[in-house]
Amino acid sequence: MIAEKTKTLGVVSFITLAALQVNSQTSKLPNILICMADDVSYPYMGAYGCQWVKTPNSDSIANQGIIFRNAYTPNAKSAPSRSCLLTGLNSWQLEAACNHVPHFPAKFKTFTEVLAENGYFVGLTGKGWAPGDPGTINGKPRQLIGVPFDKYQYPVPITTGISTNNYAENFDDFLNNRPSDKPFFFWFGSLEPHRGYEYGSGIRLGNYKTADISKVPLYWPDNEVVRTDMLDFAFELEHFDTHIGKMIRSLKQRGLLDNTIVIITADNGMPFPRVKGQAYYDSNHLPLIIMWKKGIKYIKREITDHVNFIDIAPTILEIAKISEGKTGMQPIQGKSILPVLLSDKETVDKTRDHVLIGKERHDVGRPNDVGYPIRGIIKGNFIYLYNFKTDRWPAGNPETGYLNCDGGATKSEILNGKNNPQLFRFWELNFGKRPAEELYNTDNDPYCITNLADNPLYKKIKSKLKSQLFSELKKQKDPRILGNGDIFDNYPYADVEDINFYQRFIENKIKRFPTWISPTDVDYEALEKIREK
Repeated sequence: MIAEKTKTLGVVSFITLAALQVNSQTSKLPNILICMADDVSYPYMGAYGCQWVKTPNSDSIANQGIIFRNAYTPNAKSAPSRSCLLTGLNSWQLEAACNHVPHFPAKFKTFTEVLAENGYFVGLTGKGWAPGDPGTINGKPRQLIGVPFDKYQYPVPITTGISTNNYAENFDDFLNNRPSDKPFFFWFGSLEPHRGYEYGSGIRLGNYKTADISKVPLYWPDNEVVRTDMLDFAFELEHFDTHIGKMIRSLKQRGLLDNTIVIITADNGMPFPRVKGQAYYDSNHLPLIIMWKKGIKYIKREITDHVNFIDIAPTILEIAKISEGKTGMQPIQGKSILPVLLSDKETVDKTRDHVLIGKERHDVGRPNDVGYPIRGIIKGNFIYLYNFKTDRWPAGNPETGYLNCDGGATKSEILNGKNNPQLFRFWELNFGKRPAEELYNTDNDPYCITNLADNPLYKKIKSKLKSQLFSELKKQKDPRILGNGDIFDNYPYADVEDINFYQRFIENKIKRFPTWISPTDVDYEALEKIREK
């Protein structure tokens, strides 16, 4: 009996010692704070030289860390972009999760789930992985990014477009609940500067001035309406930045800042026509700022290497000392950027000279709920795009309101000018149909206005980029390249009320009007012609 007790005590002591060793190891690992803005294009932060936005906290972090000049998402829409970041896979490798508002496949494990299994305290506030159906585990919704902390809300919103979520106070709540012996991962998922905006709020509440905008993108009209809309975007971006500042101060007060990796980025480009939901330079090109006081020795660098959202997962796993083979994740396509963080150079890895981008179905609004498939490559000073279904409308059908473009003042301004010969080109650039191939020199033409695809002077460049694009996609087993691309159109839309939206809209049988566009976005003349048939 005594022997059995001694043996039992020995086992308990061993287990306790092992647990203490694990806790000791994990407590030394860095904490991670991801600050994810909702819809921000490069270079719209002060750290990148943009003077008409106010992002002092992000700029300060950039000054104490590094900024990336060539950071991209593979797919410029919320759900697929976030899926890429969480899994380390390109969207065309993610089955249904390639689409917007999907049913997230159970087979794809996220790096945040892995962190939780390996000693990290994991949580989020605001928008995590969304929109879509994450699936269930043991009858409960699957938490792809950890436990939500959303208890604290402002009693009155700053504007009708800004969330009541008190992100910073919810971050404090998370930290207060963190076991002291555990490192943490926290996802600050801002709902700003996603639309809708309270028109004129940037001028009225933020003291912004339209004259401060140095340049309006060439694919939009340059007038007071568009500039005011851009300032409303800036005001919401400032709100995001304000909460970053509060979180940083909280970390500093708790003595946690030095060993916390702070990552500031956005899921896709700004929520304006021809940007969010498309595949141009401004669509996929994102801000990325990283600070890690204890780990990044050579600060104030401007990294020129091409990095991709799919590189975030393997980077964090490497920093957390978790072997990819032990994660249970699907094989990761991305490559860790830890060597870039630890280097003293601004160009670290010369093989990081390009990224692949693309999309399938985003929002509904076309017959049979089909998407607009694109694949592209950004390399050097060129972007090459291949549009697979040129008979379809890139931003969604006119008769359903161009549903793959969020409603707002700029969209309305462009649609209202469609029948004006002097303004028609803006409608054509933003909403018109496109050729199969597009090629742009982003040094001379960052707004991707002049298509060089049919220019004989660029024939060799186009051919090389196309060959590399299709070759890499084939190696990655992209169904679109392997002849089974229509599978993406057949994955069901997770919001059941919007399934078969186009046909029900034409038949006037929808139960609700889409919340993300304006009723005036609909081309009622085109709608009536179709209804008459």
